[in-house]
Amino acid sequence: MANLIKCPKCGEQIEITSALKAEISEQIKIEAKEEVRKELEEKNSLETADLKRILEEKDKKLAEFREQELKLREEKRKIEEEKKELVIEVQRQVDEGIKKAEEAAFKKADEEHRLKDLEKDKRLSDALKANEELNRKLQQGSQQTQGEVLELDLENTLREAFPQDLVEPVGKGIKGADIKQIVRSPRGFVCGVILWESKTTKAWVDSWLTKLKDDLRSEKADIPVLVTTIFPKEVNKGFGLIDNVWVVSFDHFVPLAIALRKNLLDVGYQKALSVNQGRKADLIFEFVTGNEFRQQVEALVEVYMEMKDQIDKEKLAYERLWKSREGQIKRLISSTINIYAKAAGLVGSSMPQIKGLELLEIEDSSQ
Repeated sequence: MANLIKCPKCGEQIEITSALKAEISEQIKIEAKEEVRKELEEKNSLETADLKRILEEKDKKLAEFREQELKLREEKRKIEEEKKELVIEVQRQVDEGIKKAEEAAFKKADEEHRLKDLEKDKRLSDALKANEELNRKLQQGSQQTQGEVLELDLENTLREAFPQDLVEPVGKGIKGADIKQIVRSPRGFVCGVILWESKTTKAWVDSWLTKLKDDLRSEKADIPVLVTTIFPKEVNKGFGLIDNVWVVSFDHFVPLAIALRKNLLDVGYQKALSVNQGRKADLIFEFVTGNEFRQQVEALVEVYMEMKDQIDKEKLAYERLWKSREGQIKRLISSTINIYAKAAGLVGSSMPQIKGLELLEIEDSSQ
């Protein structure tokens, strides 16, 4: 009985040896579990450290890859910028070469045509004066009378502006054309023919162009020009090219004539040096109906209109300035007379007389 003990949990009698055996077994289990736990913790710790190391290595490699990518992108950007700079530099050198060539060509052309340009300016000035006189005359009389006066003044203006050309009226049997201008060089060589027609009606008629082109072929002329007071919708700047016919207002026909004549002379001069004379009329026609010639004429007319507008604006500005100064002078005279009169009232007869002031008083009282 001495080897028995009572279990505090169930109250069963247990031998001491059995109890010790169970306790020892339980202790062994606990120690075993603890050892397993420690092994698991150590294993997990090693695995965690290994994973952390792997992640750090990956992060490091990723950072290196990113740095390499940034360097590659930077090098690529620099290469692209260098390419752009190279293209710009090449284009700059090409432009500089073109500019130098153009400057040399313009300088040569300016030297060759300097006297001709001076002559052109003189003729333009004279022609503008004649054109102003023409516009004044156009304000008189009936439509038929105005048409006759216009045709006559058109002929006279062309003859005065270009004395070396042969300007003559077209025969009365020819419908649609009024004047034929035979352009001649300073040496008397014929460089081309301009056919002029004038219209002063109130409505535009498309058949005018067809008739004028028929007359062009009949007269064997080079350039047809219609001077008119009424325009189709295609013309909005006072002149334009419609169906290979120049249509121009009375204000702009002189600048247009100068441009047409100059180009006929230039083409005639070039063709005089060429062996192939058969395409002279074709080359003239192609040039005067092309964009380059139209732009030159537009530029000439625009300069003329800008000068005219500027003169009108300056005239108005000076008139306003003169009126303002006139008012200032009147106020100055009035103030001077009032001051002198008040001083004379205080001083009396001893007030000295001021020479010229009496004239100002008379002028001020008359106003």
